[in-house]
Amino acid sequence: MFGRKRAPVEMIYRHTLATRLTHWTNALAILVLLTSGLQIFNAHPALYWGEASRFADPWVAMVAAEQGGQFVGLTRIGDAVFDTTGVLGFSGEVRGFPAWATLPSYRSLADGRRWHFFFAWVFVINLAIYLAAGLISGHLRRDLLPERDQLGPRHILHEIANHARLRFPRGHEARRYNLIQKVTYLVVIFVVLPLMLLTGLSMSPAFGAVGYGLIELLGGRQSARTLHFISASLIALFVLVHVAMVVAAGAWNNIRAMVTGRFAIERKAA
Repeated sequence: MFGRKRAPVEMIYRHTLATRLTHWTNALAILVLLTSGLQIFNAHPALYWGEASRFADPWVAMVAAEQGGQFVGLTRIGDAVFDTTGVLGFSGEVRGFPAWATLPSYRSLADGRRWHFFFAWVFVINLAIYLAAGLISGHLRRDLLPERDQLGPRHILHEIANHARLRFPRGHEARRYNLIQKVTYLVVIFVVLPLMLLTGLSMSPAFGAVGYGLIELLGGRQSARTLHFISASLIALFVLVHVAMVVAAGAWNNIRAMVTGRFAIERKAA
């Protein structure tokens, strides 16, 4: 008569203060790094493989071309060319990424570099604090390492199917991250982020004087720039998917957990 009776709810303490503070600092740092990075990229909106820039043969390029008396934006990836007018290449002016996507919005390589380098240090220091706090509190081992019962083939297939259908854990299972979350976080923290940091360092002339072996390992300075762009794009994709999953799983509950530490789970009826 009055609709479905709501399941009883239990509040648990899910995120420590250190996790919450580093999470929001990380979110701000990544936003500034991505947008200022696009400002830097706009100074030369093309990517190459190898040591030197082959201007006639970029792997990726965002350019403006005149067609029929009007400018159009064209994006090239390998041998494929796409019309991206209004977004990439030409968005009212000739520039790789549009003004709304860059920090600052006006053209300034110098200001973009200032924002980028300052928040790169914020990001590195914040990541170090997160890892140290996680090791001390046991968060990394307790919350991010997959548990034995999560590694069986049947369980893995079950979690993939549930994710595909946007079915989220309830009851006891909601107390911990599922396997897909754990693997994703581990890959981002220990693979993608280090790659982004190392490739960023490799583009610095000062670092090149002492770390040229790393530049060679990455395939050259231009390869490092390309890998830096790819790793940053993977971070951006991770953030978009993360936000979408937070909303789908219950935005208020998840945001409250990352602000207060308290997370509500539905208890199964006896």
